[in-house]
Amino acid sequence: MSAEPATAQRRPAPGRCTVDPATVGSGDVLVLRALGLGDTLTAVAPLRGVRRMLPDHRIVLAAPEPLGSWLTELGVVDAVLPQAGLVPLPPVRGGHVAVNLHGRGPRSHELLLASGPERLVGFAAPEAGHPGPAWRRDEHEVHRWCRLVREAGGPCGPEDLLLRPHRPAPAGAPVLIHPGAASGSRRWPAARWREVARALVADGHRVVVTGTPAESELAAAVVDGVAGAEDRCGTLSLAGLAGVVGDSAAVLSTDTGVAHVATALAVRSVVLFGPTPPAWWGPAVDPGLHTVLWHGDPSAPAWGDPHAAELDERLAAVTPDEVLAAARAQLAAAART
Repeated sequence: MSAEPATAQRRPAPGRCTVDPATVGSGDVLVLRALGLGDTLTAVAPLRGVRRMLPDHRIVLAAPEPLGSWLTELGVVDAVLPQAGLVPLPPVRGGHVAVNLHGRGPRSHELLLASGPERLVGFAAPEAGHPGPAWRRDEHEVHRWCRLVREAGGPCGPEDLLLRPHRPAPAGAPVLIHPGAASGSRRWPAARWREVARALVADGHRVVVTGTPAESELAAAVVDGVAGAEDRCGTLSLAGLAGVVGDSAAVLSTDTGVAHVATALAVRSVVLFGPTPPAWWGPAVDPGLHTVLWHGDPSAPAWGDPHAAELDERLAAVTPDEVLAAARAQLAAAART
């Protein structure tokens, strides 16, 4: 029997996704993407390019532990080094390949360079003394990181972000409404979501509302008075949420992490955009499965602040009738498949 490859021997044991930092060194790729759910999912495609670039290396993702562990369980990466934002990385052995999928630098570059890599893959950052491809402001997030990895030698494209192919929704599958978002500028009013939920229930659809524990009041406001709408806010793990999304007939949300879960799982969706243009963060594959609603001007030199507290005017311009029309069209298409 042939010996197991050295890289496989150093992968965490089943059920254990986190890695001992002291073991990260030669033969590893340390990838930094210490961001949220949507950001993590847009990195799946370039991560697969990294795998193709260095197929015999162990891929260690420096990211929030729940997200990194989920991608480890899915086989996208081999281990997670828990990391929350741009704080110093724990000491590692060094001699690895570092890949910056977090940002343009210089801070993210500096953190990775401090870990002692033999090579850093990242965008050009003169402040950090690092050459590389030029950062482009006007570029879709998935295309941006795929371009970086392709130029480093790892073929990949938007199609690589899919975690599974599209498949028909099961009989009786619900419509999932996810009303929350990390900032007020990307939160469509609860009263409008409630109007949409009530109409869909009247159409004969099951409606499930999801969210984080901190969004319980928002979810309660959406289901208030809507008989048949199920509030599952705060009850689901990350894997559980992905399971509910995957079994839905359609997902309705603003530009937030759950929209990217629907894209990755090839589930029909309607996504409401506000301060950020969909050309930067919208679904990058399967255009027939995803409807984008946005009232921005694509030629404008600047858009709103995605982290602002107040509802963005472009998102405010989206009406319940528009959302219902888009949802009904997607559900009708689902019924024909």
